[in-house]
Amino acid sequence: MDGRGRQFEPLKTGAPGRADARARQAPGETGTGPGRRVLQRLASLTFGALPFTRYRDPARRARPRNALERLERQLPRFVGLWLALGFFGTTAVTGLAASGQIAQFFEERGRPHHIAAQIFGFGISEIAMTGLIQLREREILNAAGIDPRVALPFLNVTTARESLESLPLVHSATVRKLYPDGVVINVVEREPFALWQVDGNVYVIAMDGEVIDYFRPDPRYLPLPQVVGEGAQTRLAEYFELIDAAGALSQRIRAGTLVAERRWTLKLDNGMDVRLPEDEPAEALQRLARLDAEHDLLEKDVIAIDLRMPDRVVVRLTAESWSAYESEMRKRPLRGREVRT
Repeated sequence: MDGRGRQFEPLKTGAPGRADARARQAPGETGTGPGRRVLQRLASLTFGALPFTRYRDPARRARPRNALERLERQLPRFVGLWLALGFFGTTAVTGLAASGQIAQFFEERGRPHHIAAQIFGFGISEIAMTGLIQLREREILNAAGIDPRVALPFLNVTTARESLESLPLVHSATVRKLYPDGVVINVVEREPFALWQVDGNVYVIAMDGEVIDYFRPDPRYLPLPQVVGEGAQTRLAEYFELIDAAGALSQRIRAGTLVAERRWTLKLDNGMDVRLPEDEPAEALQRLARLDAEHDLLEKDVIAIDLRMPDRVVVRLTAESWSAYESEMRKRPLRGREVRT
């Protein structure tokens, strides 16, 4: 003991530091603690008098013996199955692509993203159109690029509108989407008013003279009146006033030619030309209507009627009629006059 009554050595005998080591040893570890005795007792009751062995984790795997086994442990499970499926799938897709069946499928059904959108219910099944007069629904759909292969989310309304407005008969157009499967199209058409022939070409024009389209043998354009000549497209109002002034003869007028941008020459249904004066052409037409009602002038063998002089009507006979006229005149007595041929 020191001067204060403290011992230098522990009171119990034994190796120094062993008690501290036992105290630091966790229960259940290999040693002489109470945990070891409990495990030994449980093992003897369960398996009989077997010697206690050290606990081994079943999750731990033995060390791989070669490189192949090490590679097998590093690869994910079922990698071989997935590689086989990928090989056969790639082979099948390559064969279909080489035979052209994939391209044909996409051409008939649409692009893959369109097909996927249609599967989820975003196809185009409801289409509402307004403003159609001369145009047909199929022409509108073709111009807008809408068909069963197109899905609504991938329809470009700006491109569709510009394509519609590029049609000659369309003045303006709007295209709207209505999810999940609807499209609304509204068009404002240009109204074809007449046919204009100039320099050997025939155009379809509106009332203001704006060219709508080249003339095609379309039933929609055949009944339209026709004007011919430079500047005739800007004087449609004047031409139709003449037709209205013709009265019963208006049904026989097929075309009007503007001569030197000053006066009109009308073409009738029998091929006869009616030359109108530059001043007061409506009154000249009314005079022709009276002559036809009194003398059936338009039924004669005449190829042209000149109304440019206010006090007379000059007619031009056909070649056959002129020959017959000359023969008739030769048979008549001269009566002091000479007939010049």
